[in-house]
Order: sequence, then C-alpha cells, then structure tokens
Amino acid sequence: MKPTSLVVLDLRGLCTFTNHFLICSAPSERQVRAIADKIDERLSAAKIKMLGREGYKEARWILLDYSDLIVHIFEEETRSYYDLEHLWGDAPRIQLPT
Repeated sequence: MKPTSLVVLDLRGLCTFTNHFLICSAPSERQVRAIADKIDERLSAAKIKMLGREGYKEARWILLDYSDLIVHIFEEETRSYYDLEHLWGDAPRIQLPT
C-alpha cells in the first residue's frame, strides 16, 4: 500500500484554487484506493477536513481536495498518460524528506 514516485508541486502564485499538489502512484487500482483511504484517515484524525473526492469508484486517478492541498493518487499507467508534472512544469517541486 506504499505510494511511489511522490512529488509535491508548489502552486502558490500559479493558480487560485490551491497552494500545493501532492502527486503519487500505485501499481493497482486496489492500492490507489487503499492509499486514498489511509490519507483520509490520517488527515481526518488531524482534524483536516476533506472538501471533495473524485474518482474513488474507478480508482485509476483519485483526487482528494483539502483546499490548500490537492492530493492526486494515480494508477501508474494513468499517471503517465495525464503527466501533471509536465502540465504544471512551471511549478517548483518541494523536496520531501527521505
């Protein structure tokens, strides 16, 4: 259930609807759904409210909207197809601790 290829894009000054994208992948739809569930569980426990969720049923691309942060969880092939990192190529990447 561990996400792969995590990327955080800093969208401040580039768009008006959020500050950051967190983008990650998983090899199967089942794992995409499990990652979405775990993120929601942890952020809910921290009293961070989700504003919306899209794509859960199909689980090829799940979007979780937390206002200042939008989480994109992709099935690997779907991530390659939509290539959000290229689409938002002007956005600086934030280095995550390893």
